[in-house]
This record gives sequence, C-alpha cells and structure tokens, in this order.
Amino acid sequence: MLISPYALGFVNKEEQFITIDLTKKQIEGSPSLNSDKPVSRQFEETYYGYYEWPIYWNGSHTWGYHPYIERDREKWKTSNKGGKVWDSHLRSTHEVSGYDIQATDGRIGHVEDFFVDDDTWAIRYLVIDTRNWWPGNKVLISPKWIERIIWRESKVSVNLSRATIKQSPKYPQDSLLTREYETQLHRHYGRQGYWVDEPADKDFFG
Repeated sequence: MLISPYALGFVNKEEQFITIDLTKKQIEGSPSLNSDKPVSRQFEETYYGYYEWPIYWNGSHTWGYHPYIERDREKWKTSNKGGKVWDSHLRSTHEVSGYDIQATDGRIGHVEDFFVDDDTWAIRYLVIDTRNWWPGNKVLISPKWIERIIWRESKVSVNLSRATIKQSPKYPQDSLLTREYETQLHRHYGRQGYWVDEPADKDFFG
C-alpha cells in the first residue's frame, strides 16, 4: 500500500520513526496496489478520493496550488478543482536506482540514492555514483536538471557535460546538506535555487 506525505507527521531522526495521521482502520480500507507496475493517475484519483486529500497535480508547485503540503482542510476544497491534464505514472525510487546517467558527451555513472526534503517531501537530488568513470567520487544532480528518462534503456539523460559535473562542489558524504553547499552547487551549474522565498535553515536526509 501507499502512504501520502499528507499523512506524515513528525520525523524522529534519532529513533528513526515517522508518525502518521491515520488510523489502522483507515489503512486497512485504503486502495491497495496489486502489482509492481507504475502507479497510474487513475489509481491516484481513487486513492486521494478515499482519504479526501487535495490532489497535487493541479497547479505549478510540488503540491499543486500550494508550494508546501497544505494542512488546512478548508483549503483542500478548492485544491481539487480542475480537470485531468495528462495520464502520468509514478515510479518507485527503487525502479530508478541503478539507472545510468548520460551527460551530453558520455556516461558518467548511475543513480545510487536520493535526498528527500523532510518538509515538502520532494526529491531534491539524485546521488550519482561515478566510480566507473571517476573512481571514489559521488555527485548530486537535481531532478530539475534531468532532460529526459529513457525507461526502456534504464537511462537518465542530463543536459550537462562530463567536465562540468566533475568540477561541481564535492558532495559532503558524511554530513547533512547545508544551504551553503546547495548555493555553491546551484551557482556552479548556473541554476536558481528551489528555496527562493523559503527559510534558510533547512537540511535533508537521504
């Protein structure tokens, strides 16, 4: 079964557990997945309707019309307005793990892990293992820098050169990401940070 970030509450990093705002009865009656196929928009409509959560695929932000997960139930009533724009499918990070990363001038490595924002629950970075090309190093790439994903070839294409990626700020593997590091990373690639108008004291877990 699936749990939406709308149900997630407090993250206890020390004891490694997450609270959820659901009862066992709600979970038992939740629409379930019967296969390992990608999650369809049709399933999501049934799923979000069951829990009466606002849909996230209307609007320009990660969570629809709202940049963050909206907790005010009164605002949910207006969030679900609008028709279906496309028939997209969700895929698990387990599916994408191991996919090759293709730069503009050749392969640079494969997807090893992900960094998740524990406030918005958005995937902020893919951790790329480059050991077959650049031994002993890992780099971070934002999902926004992905040009396309070739599912049949298990490949992720980015519009970046190998040299540009190699010269990116060293990924601090033994610590949480800081806003200072993220600023350096985005400045290196000439991209605007996603955190514009957000608080500056955030960190992430992978």
